[in-house]
Amino acid sequence: MEQKQQSERLGTEAIPKLLRSLSIPAMIGMFVMALYNVVDTIFISYAVGIEGVAGVTIAFPIMMIMMSMAGALGIGGASVISRRLGERRGEEANQVFGNILTVILVLSVIGFISAFTLLGPALQLFGATSVTQGYATDYLFPILLGSIFFFFAFAANNIIRSEGNATFAMVTMIVPAVLNILLDVLFIFGLNMGVLGASIATVIAQASVTGLVLRYFLTGKSTLSLHWSDLRMKGSVIKEVCLVGLPAFVQQSSASLMMIAINSMLLRFGSDFYVGVFGLVQRIMMFVMMPMMGIMQAMQPIVGYNYGAKQYSRLRETVMLGFKVATIFSIGIFALLMLFPEALLRVFTADREVIQAGVSAMHILFCVTFLIGAQIVAGGLYQSLGKSKQALILSLSRQIIFLIPLVLILPHIFGLSGVWWAFPIADVLSFILTVVLLYRDRNVFFLKTKEERELDLVKTASST
Repeated sequence: MEQKQQSERLGTEAIPKLLRSLSIPAMIGMFVMALYNVVDTIFISYAVGIEGVAGVTIAFPIMMIMMSMAGALGIGGASVISRRLGERRGEEANQVFGNILTVILVLSVIGFISAFTLLGPALQLFGATSVTQGYATDYLFPILLGSIFFFFAFAANNIIRSEGNATFAMVTMIVPAVLNILLDVLFIFGLNMGVLGASIATVIAQASVTGLVLRYFLTGKSTLSLHWSDLRMKGSVIKEVCLVGLPAFVQQSSASLMMIAINSMLLRFGSDFYVGVFGLVQRIMMFVMMPMMGIMQAMQPIVGYNYGAKQYSRLRETVMLGFKVATIFSIGIFALLMLFPEALLRVFTADREVIQAGVSAMHILFCVTFLIGAQIVAGGLYQSLGKSKQALILSLSRQIIFLIPLVLILPHIFGLSGVWWAFPIADVLSFILTVVLLYRDRNVFFLKTKEERELDLVKTASST
């Protein structure tokens, strides 16, 4: 009964209270996850140097491809599951969950084999030099061997949130993050293992949360249940999950292509030094985006459930509140980045040259950050409604349609600073596209129930 109420409150609890109760755990979990990425980079920066950070930055696009696959399964599955629960189709929701687990197993086998066959050539393709190749290999090899833990942890987190259990979803993010930080200290400094130690710590931390999540699903604490028959892949289920999750995959994998383009231009118009500087700035970027991501993740199960339950007034209220809160956060983050860039960089390094280069980059990179909140929420909104076409367009817009071409063109005109200017220009163009799509589809977000339509007809008749 408790598990049933856990998902059904998505359709009954007051929207402000519900959004708050789901977003706060999501934000805390994502903040801690981002913090461990930041701490990871701080430790590598101090223990190895900017070359080690550059090596991890070169390796990061491959990790982003892995996360994009897990994200596609998790976000696509979460959208389908939350709508199935809203429609009271619990058995089909279980089948979706089982199919996702089977796909994760297949992807994990591919990741394991790739560690021994494709890693070296892939790193060279992504821009590894004689300086960074060794560091990048040390970081990625253990992660590919333990890819099953990454795929499962990232996908399961989204699925847990889809049933309204934001608190446990937060726990699954905090536990590996804290453990990772503790193991970083042991492996990087205590055992002097450098970048390799950071990678091993990450794998162990993800393995720990895999056990925690499996226990959650197998001991009846979840709304969902798992049977062997649910693991049998069904084409229609996989297709629906993949179509809804495709925008998330495109967004993450295009970020990987973006990183290749950026690293290439930074090496061509700068050096490994600037690849390392961008690695530090990127960690700050990831950290400050977490509040908007938390709002978006909290909003998705509410929107999906109420859309499936045809409770359109709750859908409208959630959409409007989500945009309002995300915009407030994005304005606050813009002020933080513009006023205190040097203080943020000093957390990572005491190297004056690195700090000066990073401050100059941040002033350009983040000059229109106040526009980003609406874009993040809009992308999540379309995904939760199952509107894969619009979500795909938004996912493609910033990185593939706008940013990558700008990164490849502007440095030829403005030199190294052209790489930095590509970001705010792409953000402005993507924001304009977001506004156009939202205005065109405004009727989708303002659907009315049968009772509301009848009331409108009565009001129209009485006015005439």
